[in-house]
Amino acid sequence: MKELVRTNDLVLISIVESLLAENGIAVLVADQHMSALEGSTGFLPRRVLVPGDLLDRARRILVDAGFAAELRLA
Repeated sequence: MKELVRTNDLVLISIVESLLAENGIAVLVADQHMSALEGSTGFLPRRVLVPGDLLDRARRILVDAGFAAELRLA
């Protein structure tokens, strides 16, 4: 799995998950249960991961949808 996006924005995560699911790309949102350790303040970012062989395709989908600024650098 490769990191595609890292953010605290739960709405953005939901949008990314939806866009990728529509295109048949499975995602894993890592660190989403860290709120138990951080006290539910939301300061620890979540990571959206995709299979490594689909990373380029997932990046293109997000760029085409206008989310290029949210992508992690390679």
